[in-house]
Amino acid sequence: MNTTVTQEPDVNDAAAVAEISIEQKETEGLSQGQIVRRRFFRHRGAMVAMVVLIFIVVLAFTSVGVDLWGFKIPGWWTYSWTQITPKLNNGVPTLSLFPLQFGEHPFGQDEVGRDIFAVVMRGAQQSLMVMVIAGVVATVIGVVIGAVAGYYGKVTDSVLMRFTDIVITIPLIVIGAVLGKTFGSLGAAVLGVVIGVFAWTTMARLVRGEFLSLREREFVDAARVSGARDRRIIFRHILPNAVGVIVVNATLLMAGAILLESALSYLGFGVQPPDTSLGKIVSDNQAAFSTRPWLFWWPGIFIIAIALCVNFIGDGLRDAFDPRQKKMPSERAMRRAGRASGPVAPILDTTEPTGPQSVTVPMEAVYTGDVVNYHDPRPEKPGDAQDEPLNPER
Repeated sequence: MNTTVTQEPDVNDAAAVAEISIEQKETEGLSQGQIVRRRFFRHRGAMVAMVVLIFIVVLAFTSVGVDLWGFKIPGWWTYSWTQITPKLNNGVPTLSLFPLQFGEHPFGQDEVGRDIFAVVMRGAQQSLMVMVIAGVVATVIGVVIGAVAGYYGKVTDSVLMRFTDIVITIPLIVIGAVLGKTFGSLGAAVLGVVIGVFAWTTMARLVRGEFLSLREREFVDAARVSGARDRRIIFRHILPNAVGVIVVNATLLMAGAILLESALSYLGFGVQPPDTSLGKIVSDNQAAFSTRPWLFWWPGIFIIAIALCVNFIGDGLRDAFDPRQKKMPSERAMRRAGRASGPVAPILDTTEPTGPQSVTVPMEAVYTGDVVNYHDPRPEKPGDAQDEPLNPER
């Protein structure tokens, strides 16, 4: 029997053991949902983005209130987004940071005297509504089409994917312009549905790829053997395992939806008067760019802030759901884990011998039982005779 004993642990092996020890201690006793939630909460960019996005949503819907389909809830701001008041200080913003004060019109006034803060809050409401509705509609359609195509394959997959290719070839901005001009006057909710109906193609392709991989797993075969129907296998067994890809790409869809809505409203194909949105505010005041630039600052800042926050949240969800996206521990944590785990145990090779027995010890002689071809790799010690008779026991 061959026996190989290694007493000197490799540095890379020790680092790997320490890294595994750290990861096991962090996730010990936690479910998959708790692990994902813990990773997401440790993502600093996602946490900051979530706080900023929540602040924008609360500010937009509480300041000027909610006015949706005849249902009205008043807000705490003095002016409404349709109220016209006498211009103060030529409409210049009264917001000041040093010293901090808001004044009567912190974002200024437009050429007719409307309070820009109220107008921007109303525009943020409509843009957020379009973003959420479009993201939800596109996610539902994309998940259903991608799941059916990926699970059944063959003819069903070919038909659905060719239909997806046809939709992809049509520019989304063109579809949005044609349908936005027709349905934009019906409100932001209808515009969001229209955008979502044609923005599902990327989600469908990604979900299809996940289902093509997951349908070959053992738990799917076990569900088939137990008599589960296809609908139950798709939505109760495979879909929960693809939730990471779905959630991450849903956030990206929402970020793209608010940018598309802003572009359509700027071109005049989005939200129609008397309502407004962030893109429409920029479009209505483009003639005053050189004289009253603050009319562009605030809607532009809110568009960029909302899109960036949604993207950062999507990055945090991607890192949380993907086990390959893990943070490398610091050297101090690695050393601490290495000391806690102890030295690396010697590695013993107990395979059956195929020839003469051998014993391999680091920095020692190797004897295979072959006296004729025996070689001693150790250097000669001072005083050793060069013609010393061969001694296999040496």
